[in-house]
Amino acid sequence: MNITASMVNDLRNKTGAGMMDCKKALIESGGDEEKAIDILRKKGAAVALKRADKTANEGIVIAKVASDSTSAVMVEVNCETDFVAKSEDFKKFAEFVAEKAFAAKANSPEDLMAKVPELEGELSAVAGKVGERTIISRLKTVENKTGCVIDYIHYGSRLGVLISYDNVATEKVSAFKKLGSDIAIQVAAMTPSVVYREEVDPNVIAHEMEIYKDMARQEKKPDNLLEKIALGRLNKYFQEVCLFEQSYFSENSKQIKDLINDFNKEHGTAVKINSFVRYNLSDPKN
Repeated sequence: MNITASMVNDLRNKTGAGMMDCKKALIESGGDEEKAIDILRKKGAAVALKRADKTANEGIVIAKVASDSTSAVMVEVNCETDFVAKSEDFKKFAEFVAEKAFAAKANSPEDLMAKVPELEGELSAVAGKVGERTIISRLKTVENKTGCVIDYIHYGSRLGVLISYDNVATEKVSAFKKLGSDIAIQVAAMTPSVVYREEVDPNVIAHEMEIYKDMARQEKKPDNLLEKIALGRLNKYFQEVCLFEQSYFSENSKQIKDLINDFNKEHGTAVKINSFVRYNLSDPKN
C-alpha cells in the first residue's frame, strides 16, 4: 500500500511521534492507522523498559482545581532531564494526567492506574516521544465541600501546594482567595511540617524537650528551671514547624493565625486551615 505524506502527517498529529517513526509504523501496519498507533505505543514501551534503571528526578508539579474550589488534585510527573521537563510533549502529558486524576478522584499513582487503565499506554507513548523514563511519582486529591481548596504552583513548576480551608461559604470564596493564596505561598516558602501544634508527634515533642533540657544543662542553668527553659524553646520550635504559628513571610510582625483571625473579624466568618499538601521535586519520594 502507498503510504502518503498526508497519512504520515495525520498519524504524527495524533501521536506526536517523529515523521520517520510514523511512516515506518504505517508501513508495518499496512496503512492501518489504529494498528500503527499500537506499534508506536509498543515502541514507547520498549523505550520505557530500556530506561527503567535511569533516575527520573526532573519533571513538573501541576494542579487542577474545581471551578467551585471545593476540590483539587496535585500531581508530580517525572522524567530524567530538565530539557524534557520543559518540552511541550511532556507538559501536555502532565496536564492529561492531572485531568484524569481529577476526574477519577485518585489518591495515588497506583489508584489512578487502577481507575484509568489506558494511562499505562499513554505513559509508554510519551516515553517513546521524549526518549526518557517517565513516571507519575505522586498525586493527591483534596476535597472540602464546606470550604475551599486553593493551589499555588511556583514559577518553573518544580514546587506546588494545595491547601484546604474549612468554613469558607460559597459567597466568601472570592474574598478569601487572596489570603488563601498568600498562605499557600507561605507553605511553599517556609516548609511547615503541620498546621497546628496538636498535630506534632508526641514522641517528637518528648525528643525535642530532652534536647532542650540538655542544652540548658550545658549552659549551667539551674535544675529547677530546665523544664521552663525547655518549654520556651519548644514554643519556638512550634513557631518554625507549625503553619498556624509561623511568622508571615512578607510581614514578620504577624503570624499566620493573625491573618486568619483578622479575616474572620472583618468578614464575620470562622475560616480555619484544614490541611496542606506540598510537593517539591527535590523532596525524597515516598
